[in-house]
Amino acid sequence: MESFFTEYLGINETIFSYVLLPILIFLARVSDVSINTVRIIFVMSGQKIISTLLGFFESLIWLVAIGQIFQHLNNWISYLAYPGGFAMGILVGMLIEERLALGKVVVRAITAENLDEILKYMKDNQLRYTVISGESSEGKENLLFSVVKRDQLNGLIDKFNAYIPQAFYTVESVKKASETGILTETPSRRGIGSWLGSIKRK
Repeated sequence: MESFFTEYLGINETIFSYVLLPILIFLARVSDVSINTVRIIFVMSGQKIISTLLGFFESLIWLVAIGQIFQHLNNWISYLAYPGGFAMGILVGMLIEERLALGKVVVRAITAENLDEILKYMKDNQLRYTVISGESSEGKENLLFSVVKRDQLNGLIDKFNAYIPQAFYTVESVKKASETGILTETPSRRGIGSWLGSIKRK
């Protein structure tokens, strides 16, 4: 690589070693860490072919970057570029992940508040759900359970904050979910032991 830039492109060796090489290492690390983040998303979504291809390019870029580090062990700027690119790659990968919004997530909300408005929103947006009644140390509670696409999550959370602001909710990734989804069910006074039975399939 060094000969290409110094001999064919005529770049000064000092400039290459202390300016261009650190930049290339930095960009390589940003790329491979970003690809790693995206690859994990596809792995969790069960996308085998895409995950495999991303893993190949991730490893290739990493090998190129680490190879240049070992070839220029006396270049301290490269040592800064390497972890700097890694850190920036994490940020870039998270931004890409937010943009892609792939897959589905499980959303669970526990609250004693009235659910009429949030259930109306979910029905209007064709978000399937199940609601069951339960009891906690603070009294009667309702458990709202749903599986939604990741690009629908932010909108749903915004409505949680607006309609049931005191609710405790959790969000978890889903590797695979049936396309038929979950049938809606109105609140009941059954115990938590019958929750599994309330999740029905078409």
